Order: sequence, then structure tokens, then C-alpha cells
Amino acid sequence: MPPSLGAVLRTPRLRLRLLTGHDALDRPVRWVAVSELTDPTPYLEGGELVLTTGMRWSPDQGAAAVRDYVGALVRRGVTGLGFGSGVAHDDVPDPLVAAAEAAGLPLLEVPRATPFIAVGKEVSRLLAREEYEGLTRAFAAQRRLTRAALSGAGPVVDRLAAELGGWALLFSADGALRHAAPADAAPRAGALADEVRRLRASQRRVGASVSADGAAASLQPLGAGGRTRGVLAVGAGHRLGSDDRTLVNAAISLLSLELERTAPGRSDGLRGGLLAALLDGAVDLGRPAAAPLRATLPPEPVVLAVAAAPAGGPPHDPDLDPCLTADLDGRAAVLGPAAADPGAVLARVTGAPVGAADPGTYAALPAARAQALRALDAAVRGGAPLVRAADLPGGFLGLVDTPDGARLARDLLAPLTGHRSGDDLTASLRAYLAAAGRWDAAAEALGVHRHTLRYRITRIRELLPGDLDDPDYRAELWLALRTLDP
Repeated sequence: MPPSLGAVLRTPRLRLRLLTGHDALDRPVRWVAVSELTDPTPYLEGGELVLTTGMRWSPDQGAAAVRDYVGALVRRGVTGLGFGSGVAHDDVPDPLVAAAEAAGLPLLEVPRATPFIAVGKEVSRLLAREEYEGLTRAFAAQRRLTRAALSGAGPVVDRLAAELGGWALLFSADGALRHAAPADAAPRAGALADEVRRLRASQRRVGASVSADGAAASLQPLGAGGRTRGVLAVGAGHRLGSDDRTLVNAAISLLSLELERTAPGRSDGLRGGLLAALLDGAVDLGRPAAAPLRATLPPEPVVLAVAAAPAGGPPHDPDLDPCLTADLDGRAAVLGPAAADPGAVLARVTGAPVGAADPGTYAALPAARAQALRALDAAVRGGAPLVRAADLPGGFLGLVDTPDGARLARDLLAPLTGHRSGDDLTASLRAYLAAAGRWDAAAEALGVHRHTLRYRITRIRELLPGDLDDPDYRAELWLALRTLDP
């Protein structure tokens, strides 16, 4: 909202003095226009504070001409007129004061010591401040709305109505009223039934503005992919501003996602969809636009925990309230602040083996997913209620000790394990690599003659596609052996 004329007048360094229009200080100043034209109105839009020194006014300027000048400004809708004294005229001309008083036009005296550009800069500063404060308010409102979305569609409608200072109704896909905020707004649904029915049947996903019971209402279909999952209706006792409309659009997106994800056959909900998007790296929380969303998430460092529990997500428990929960590939997954120990909570509420990743940032979640699944695999194999990633071998061994790593290891060693003497060849390769290629030490560890070992290594060289003298290939073979038989 632009600054008021009163706000400009209250700037001490400008030393402006109000001569007429004392009851119009709440008028908005949308811009400052400096003009010495006898009729500047063709170049104005309305809402300006016009500044002039009257240098083109002749000494014998008649009162009628001054009234015409003021009348033109009033008809154009300017906010006020600032007259620079001490330049072309020592004081503000009396005919101008009288004409402004009669027309109800605020007239300000701008002293010679105050440059017109200083007035323009101050208005620009006030405009920028108002815009910043408006964005700050809108940012905070969207953050509250996003936080409400983590609890479902109803809280989104409640928060939207509160932020607008009005009412909001959510209709389901069949046209029934699903939620009203505040509760006493529910009777409005009857007057909107026909329009809701029309929007549900329409193939065009466009909203509508209607008047019901003497009040204006805006309706918008909800859903994605051409499907209408519901209708949102909002209204207020005042005209919605741009910030309000932005908030309504945000609510439409959040509700569409929630209704889409909770439609028949979809049970993960908004919280589950958000967690899945975070784990896939599909949400860039580093972008400024994601700041409202980030403010609603559990604080870093966060821990991802996955349980060997049935699909559908973990059971509800108060200790999981600060966490995001979801179904992850048929397993219950929880993401929460490290201080809340999500792994221990998940193990308790599911009674199933749980794997927990190391505490980390949201940017590291894709890697945390692999950590948690690897820890879960270790918990299942070992029959442990909870295994943390920190309890597992680290470094490269940790990276390969996964289902994918085991598959790669089997493929790499397949030429040996598939041979009729596979056990002997595999054991010989392990001993040879463990002894760093020293024949005597390797043969002693195996309990065979060194010539027997030489024969086996020669056979291994023939079967394997790589060069056993290549240190990179030897390292791959060693990791594969450790993966299949740690």
C-alpha cells in the first residue's frame, strides 16, 4: 500500500507545511510528479503529489485561471499539490490557497531549502518500505499457511480464513461441504451450490466470482491433471488485495496437492509427498522461494529412519509429531530432528527392525536415504531393533556393503565362483590379495604349497577379464571379496 500524504508530511527533514486539506492526510501518494506546465494533467495518472514553483504564472495571473488549474488537478485525481516558495514566488500565492481550500485539494508549501528531488526520494523510500513490509507480511502468512498444510486440508482452510480476515469453504469432489472456516460460515454453502456444481462439471479449470447473500465470493476448482478433486470458496468484507490473492493462490496449490494425494487409492498425504520429494532431491530448499517451506520443516540436523514395517506409514505417536512421516518403498519412514532420536521412536512404535542415517542437512537427504536403507538391511540380517549408520563400516567398504554393492560383487567374481573349483580359486585370490602378492605368506595362510598357489593364480588370471597387476582392478576384487564374505 502506498504511503499516505500524512506520512510524507511527517518527514522532519523535508520541512513541508500543510496549508489546506487537513482532513485528507490519509490519501495515498503513489508517485511524485514535478511539472511547470499550466496543465500537467495529460501526463498524470492520478494519485500523484504534484510539485511546482509556478514559474510560468504571470504576475497578473487571475483567480479564475488558478481555479481552472486546481480544478483540473482535482478532476485528474491527484493526491496533493506542493508549491515551492522562494523561487518564482516568495510565498504561496493567496489565490492558489483559496482555490485549493475551496476545491478540497491538499496544498503543501515546499521551502526553498528543500529540493524537489528530496521529496521524490522520500516518497520512493516510503514506497520501497511499504513494499518490503507487504512482502514480509505475505511471506509470514505463506509460511503459516504452509505449516498448516502439514496437518491436512482443514487447517489450511482455517489459516486462510484467518489471514484474509474473512471466510473460506472447502467442497469435496462430490460437491458436499467438507470444511468451513469459521464454522458459522457453513450456511453460505447453500447459496454457492449451483456455482460449485457448474465448476465440478466444467472441463475448463477456471475460477469464478459470484455474489451470494449480498457478499462477493471467489471460487476455484482444486486438483491436478485435469481432475477436479474439490472446490475452494473464499470471501471477505473487503476487497482482496494483491497479497491476499497471492495467499489464496498458495492455498489453492496446497489444497490441490493434499486432495490429490488423499484421493481414493492415494494415502500418503501432503507430509508423505513432501518427504518423498525431499528424499528424491526434487525440492531445492536453497532457493529463496523455498524459505517459507523450509521454516515449517524439522530443524537441522535431521535424521532419516526407515523401518521394516508394512506399507502405509508408521502408526501415529505423539513423539512423531515434530517429524515428517511417509511410506517409502513399502517401508515406514520418518524424518525428524536429531534431538528427537527418530530412529529410536520409530523402533518403539513399529516393533520392527529400523535403520537410521547419520544426522545431517536437508541437502544430504538423498545420501541419507542410502545410509538408512543400508542400516536397515543390517538390522534385518542381524535381528537388531535399531542399527545406526555410524555403527556400520565406513569408507569404501561402507559404500559397497549394500544390495547394489553385493550384486556388483557377485558379477565381478562370477568367472571364479562359477568355475568347478570356484571355492579354491576364490580363497586363493583372497589370500593372495591379503598378502599383497607375497607367495610364501599367502600359501602359508592357505595351508598349500606355493607352487599350488602359483597354479591357481595363473588360472585366476585366465578366468578374470581384468589385469590382476592393475592396482585399481585388484582393489575392486578385494572390495568384492569383502562384500560377499566380510
